[in-house]
Amino acid sequence: METASFSRIAVVFLFVCGSGGASWADTSDVKGPAPVVIGKSGKHCKDDPHCFNRYHPNIKPAATVKQDQLFVLETRDALDSDLTFASTAQDVAAVNLNLVHPLTGPVYIEGAKRGDALAVTVVDIAPDDFGYTTIVPGFGFLRDVFRDPYIVHWNLTRLEARSKDLPDIAVPMNAFMGTVGVLPGKSELEKWIKREKALGDAGGAVLAPQPVDALPADLCGVSGTAKDECVRTIPPRENGGNLDTKETVVGTTLLFPCFIDGCGLFAGDVHYAQGGGEVCGTAIEMGAKVTMRAKVLPGMASLLSTMHFEGSGDQLKKLAPSSFYAVSGLPLKPEGELPAFSTYLGGQKIAPLANLSEDVSLAARNATLNMIDFLVTTKGLTREQAYILTSVAVDLNIAQLVDVPNLGVTAILNRDVFQPEPK
Repeated sequence: METASFSRIAVVFLFVCGSGGASWADTSDVKGPAPVVIGKSGKHCKDDPHCFNRYHPNIKPAATVKQDQLFVLETRDALDSDLTFASTAQDVAAVNLNLVHPLTGPVYIEGAKRGDALAVTVVDIAPDDFGYTTIVPGFGFLRDVFRDPYIVHWNLTRLEARSKDLPDIAVPMNAFMGTVGVLPGKSELEKWIKREKALGDAGGAVLAPQPVDALPADLCGVSGTAKDECVRTIPPRENGGNLDTKETVVGTTLLFPCFIDGCGLFAGDVHYAQGGGEVCGTAIEMGAKVTMRAKVLPGMASLLSTMHFEGSGDQLKKLAPSSFYAVSGLPLKPEGELPAFSTYLGGQKIAPLANLSEDVSLAARNATLNMIDFLVTTKGLTREQAYILTSVAVDLNIAQLVDVPNLGVTAILNRDVFQPEPK
């Protein structure tokens, strides 16, 4: 009995203290299966074989992954820009919007077929150190009000974003992919081109296929074999794309219909944080490393007319501010004014009216303007600073859609962002 006890003590002693020539592995040396990494290379998308900025079913896969296998997409900022901490408003004005959006992929998912659905879980988002929010002339919800370029530079950590351009403001990290989706099939592409051309012919805001600076160049560029069929990435469509849905954070699962075999999953345009509405046209834009896994749902595409997403944890609770201030907006305007988003419908009836009927866009516009006025008056911000802050830390919510003619929209400010600079 005594001998057995001594043996056990000796084993414990060796385990805890080590012994002569024995070597003991630290737990940090224990690794799981390595993820597939779809890395970026070169300074810009044009230098990177894993990057593209148009949609077409014939774009070749950058990688193949198995179902439930972890994979990492290294992504670029939305503008594929040269912006830095030293960049000025003039640099913003010179940005080439033909480069939007540089996307990493596409990823071929083994076993996925057209007609299946793809469930994509966001596992992790690692931010770059630098981010920016810009006002680009001619772009954004209030593009007729804010006509000059502007930039806010952000220092990013996994905790918060701070900027010398917005002192005493700390925006918490709630990162997500602004653009994520799957490649279209030929029939989807034909449908999109037809309906967007019709809208453009009617005077609507549409970006037609543009081969200048389009990638991949051999397919979508000026001399590309499908240059008139490669559609822009700005509008979200049935394939997902530029959804800018701030709730699709780490831990959520996104569901897409597959239009081609392998699905052709892609992502980019990662946002460190964004207000619901992204009103100035940009969020806190950054490059990032996004870790995901995908699962095929056979034959389920028919249930998904657009992207769906779900969560099972506290993702939405984490997005909610602990302190807030809100303003409201109604579809009211000065007589004789024609909202920018209504111009293509003609102004003969709309312009003379001071009250529009069931116009959610006008209500949202007024809620945004009311919030900007509040921030300027109570926080001492310039109007440009207030517009930027509204884009990254204010959520536009529909209050009601039934109280005709005045539908309601609220703008809810996260007051948690007002934090003194650390000393």
